[in-house]
Amino acid sequence: MLDITSADSIINFAKLLKNKTLRQSCGEEIEKHDYKGKGNFGQILEKFYFGYEPNSDTEPDFKEAGIELKSSPLKTLRNGEFRSKERLVLNIINYLEVHKEEFETSSFWKKNAHLLLVFYLHDKDLDLLDYIIKLVNGWKYPNEDLKIIQRDWEFINQKIKEGKAHELSEGDTFYLGACTKGSTALKSFRDQPFNEERAKQRAYSLKQGYVNHIIANIAQEEAAVYGKIIERPEILEEVRSIEEIVILKFQPFYGKSATQIEQELGLEINQKAKSYFANLTNAILGIELGKKIEEFEKADIQVKTIRLKENNLPKEDISFPTFEYQKLAETDWEDADFKNILESKFFFVFYQFEGEDLILKKVKFWNMPHSDILEAKDVWVKMVKTVSNGEIVKEITDKGIRKTNFPKKTENRVSHVRPHARNAADTYELLVADKLTGLTEFTKHCFWLNASYVKDEIYLK
Repeated sequence: MLDITSADSIINFAKLLKNKTLRQSCGEEIEKHDYKGKGNFGQILEKFYFGYEPNSDTEPDFKEAGIELKSSPLKTLRNGEFRSKERLVLNIINYLEVHKEEFETSSFWKKNAHLLLVFYLHDKDLDLLDYIIKLVNGWKYPNEDLKIIQRDWEFINQKIKEGKAHELSEGDTFYLGACTKGSTALKSFRDQPFNEERAKQRAYSLKQGYVNHIIANIAQEEAAVYGKIIERPEILEEVRSIEEIVILKFQPFYGKSATQIEQELGLEINQKAKSYFANLTNAILGIELGKKIEEFEKADIQVKTIRLKENNLPKEDISFPTFEYQKLAETDWEDADFKNILESKFFFVFYQFEGEDLILKKVKFWNMPHSDILEAKDVWVKMVKTVSNGEIVKEITDKGIRKTNFPKKTENRVSHVRPHARNAADTYELLVADKLTGLTEFTKHCFWLNASYVKDEIYLK
């Protein structure tokens, strides 16, 4: 029997869903549901399993027990482990009210301190009533995570107080993000208190990497693949942030060559191995070689090792994953992979060539400023237009080289597009056949960050 005043009763009742579908768990009534839209799995779960009307109240779903219900889709890796399909969206940020709040008594904390999480296996070929529910449990934040989440919340709040709600980015923070919520239409823009410029509607969200950490915890997967930077929660009381902890670990090695760092740390690493710099980073942070950095994984931090020439220009541009032409053209900017990457938090490790030696110069946490993201968006817009119109190849040279209309490095201060493939036969299908050549597939390409941008806006700043 469900007792809605008892957290244990609610969680145990929810656990009866495990390895079942909504259709199996809710009876015939469920067939009459008329919920439409992205969040309808959660709405059906609320109404037909737990028996309450879906709402957007500021109180937790189970007010008396202080529990907020959240459902989220999973994907399965080749090894059978589960991973989150997306970030976990929590409540909408009320710009006009949140700046008056303190974390401990905030509407965010009141609603999300204790979550009941229902993870289901997403399958595009099935009706959502037939998605199998795989993991169910309650979640309270461990102390060391909570300290970081509180700092994240305070950072978001400070930006709102400074009249910069329109500049919020998921890269601003570690575990708790401020993700865009709603369509790109004007109706998804909101007034902010200290600036007349309207800001996109955003919601608090747990980053996808943090959701994966929760999933691994509930599934009781082996944690041996992770190493922690913060071994003691109290270390967060001693210094300000993860950033400071990490930078303090690197600073003693500034000005030393990679080989010297190896020797000081008593390492023997293959310098020609692809994982060489990742191993060196782990060793400096006191993490076993080959292990993932838990705090970086939870925060979706992109680690980039940059080798600088003697003039401070990176030896190469920074590549991102290849894009599929069809998906690129069919996805809007708010959901674009490129936008999500640009809104990430990055951790840069800069080494500079001195002759044959590589000298550690500095490390830096960084996320792209709002104005630069808008500049990079121009590259994405041009790509979408080029692919959608089938105007890919501009000319073929006498040597048979295909010149494209894709955005070049000279056209944009931030980013450009160029090939990122094993060879010319390594291709993706096109949305529309290329007008000049008739090709229906084309060599894989990706977005790149310009080396000059990395030098001027990241390294030298």
